[in-house]
Amino acid sequence: MKDDHYLARILGRIHGRGYKAYQDLRGSYQFNQFTLHVDHVQRDPYASPSHLRVEVEDHHYPPHFFSTSIRRVALEDYIARSFQRSIHAHLTRPRGSGRSGVMRIDAGGQEILERSCVNINPENLEIRFTLGLSAKGRKIMGEDTKKILVEILPHIVDDSCFFTGNPEVESHLHLAEDAQAIREELYIEGLVAFIANGSTLPRRSGICSQPLSGAVPFKSPESLRISLNSPNQGLITGMGIPEGVTLIVGGGYHGKSTLLQAVEAGVYNHLPGDGRELVVTRESAVKIRAEDGRSIQKTDINSFIHEPPFMKSTKEFSTQNASGSTSQAANIVEALEAGSQLLLFDEDTSATNFMIRDERMQALVKSNQEPITPYLDRVQELYDQEGVSTVMVMGGSGDYFEVAHTIIMMDCYQPHNRTLEARKVAQQIPTGRSREVPYPFSYRHRTPLKESINPYRGRRMKISNRGKDTILLGSDTIDLSQVKQLVDPSQTRALAYALYHAQKYMDGHSTLREILSRLEADLERKGLDVLSPPGRENPPDLAGFRPFELAAALNRLRSLSIK
Repeated sequence: MKDDHYLARILGRIHGRGYKAYQDLRGSYQFNQFTLHVDHVQRDPYASPSHLRVEVEDHHYPPHFFSTSIRRVALEDYIARSFQRSIHAHLTRPRGSGRSGVMRIDAGGQEILERSCVNINPENLEIRFTLGLSAKGRKIMGEDTKKILVEILPHIVDDSCFFTGNPEVESHLHLAEDAQAIREELYIEGLVAFIANGSTLPRRSGICSQPLSGAVPFKSPESLRISLNSPNQGLITGMGIPEGVTLIVGGGYHGKSTLLQAVEAGVYNHLPGDGRELVVTRESAVKIRAEDGRSIQKTDINSFIHEPPFMKSTKEFSTQNASGSTSQAANIVEALEAGSQLLLFDEDTSATNFMIRDERMQALVKSNQEPITPYLDRVQELYDQEGVSTVMVMGGSGDYFEVAHTIIMMDCYQPHNRTLEARKVAQQIPTGRSREVPYPFSYRHRTPLKESINPYRGRRMKISNRGKDTILLGSDTIDLSQVKQLVDPSQTRALAYALYHAQKYMDGHSTLREILSRLEADLERKGLDVLSPPGRENPPDLAGFRPFELAAALNRLRSLSIK
C-alpha cells in the first residue's frame, strides 16, 4: 500500500498545477497509526469538499464501551466531538480560495444522534470527514495540503482516536445510558415524560439550543414527584407527566411553551451540560401544529372534518394548499398512522377553530353548519379508545379542564399541580357546551405507491437537502420547516436518502407503517450506510432520524401517490 511519504510526493508533484490534478490523490495511504482513504475529490475549490476517511485498528476502546446500541452511539458521538475539538486545536485559519483548508466532521449540536461519520467495532475505528483541498484560484496549493494531511492530521488522530483512560468518555456513555433507562421506565410507571429536578429548560435564544445561563432550575411539585432508577446514577427524582390528557397552563411568559419544548426535545438524548440531559420523553411523541399551505394526499380526516360544503367525503382528503384546520387534522392522523402514541400541542401554533368551539359559538353556528369536530371533543376518546396521550399548552381556554386528567400550572418557570383546583373551577363555572361527535374516531391506513418517488431531474439523480428544513428530490422540493422535531441538517439529508431507499418496499400492498418498519429493520441491521444511493458510498454526513419524521417527509411530497 502507498504510504504517507508517497502522498507527500504526489502533493509536491502537483503543486501549482490545475485543480483537476488533485484527482491523483484518490486511493489509500498507510500512516504510522492509521490508514487514510481519499474517497472523493472535489471538482474545484468552490465545490462540495472532498471526502476522506481514517481507519485506526488499535483504538484501545474496551469492548464494553460499545457492547449495546445506546453505548455505541454515545461513544461514536464522543469521538466525533473529540475529533472536532482536535481540528480546532491543531488547524489554524485556512488560506486560499473557496473552501481551501477547511476540515470538518459532522459532530452535531446538543443531541446525541447516530451518525455516519464515526463507526467503531472491536477490529477498527473509522472516522469520516471532509476537507477543502487548498488552491489559489484554481491552482493547487500542494504544500498547504501536504502540511494538513501529512503533518497536522496525525496529531488530530492521535489526540482524538485512541482511548487513554479519560473518565469523560465513560461519563458521556453513562449519561446516555441513564436517559435511555429512564425512557424505558416511563412505560412501566405509566408516564409519557420525565423532567429531572435541577434541569435547565430555557435555551439561550430561538436560534441557539444551548442552555440559558442563570435560568431557574426545574423543581417538581410534590404531588407529581417520582424517583426513577438509572443504572449509573441510581435513583433520579423529578416530575413525571402521566399518561392521558395533560394541560400546561399559566400566564404569559411563565414557561408553558418552554416546558413543552423540553418535552418535545426529550425524544433525543442530550450532551452533558445541556440542562436537559434527564428530560426524557417516550420515543413516539409527535409535535402537532397547524401548517397552512402543505400538501395532503388521500388522508382520512373524516373524524375531525366531515361533510364540508361541496365535498362528499373527507375519508380520502387531498389538497395542495391545506388550511390551518385541515393541516392540523391531517398531521394528527398521519402521526397515528406512523405509530405515535403521544401528541404534543401548543395553542400558539394551533388553529383555534380546530382546537375549540365554545358555547356561544355553538349557539350561533349550529352543529349541522360546522364540519369541524374540535380536538376538545376527541382528545379523551383518543386516550380511552386508541391509547393516545396528549400534552397541551393551553393558556386561553378553560374548556379543556373537563377532559384533562392532569393540569400543570407554570408560575415563574416552576410547575404546580393544579388538577383539583381546575376541576372545582369546571364544576363551579360549567361551560354549557355540547360535545360535537357525529361518530366514533377512526382512520384508514394508506398504501404509498412507488411512482411517488422520482429522484431524477432529467438524466441526473438529485437527492440532497438544503439545511434542516428542505429536501430536494428530483424535481420535487419538500418543505419540512414545520416539522419541529428535526434538529439537524444531517437528519434531513438522511431522510432524503431514506425516501429513495423506501421505494423498494412500495410494492402496492404494503401500508405506510409496514414500509417504515421494514426500513427501520434495515437501519438496525446495517446502519445509516444502507441508505446511500449508488455512487455515494461511505457518506460522512448522515444522522439518525425517527420514523415519524420520515413519514412527515413522505406526506409532504407533492407527488405522493396513494393506492
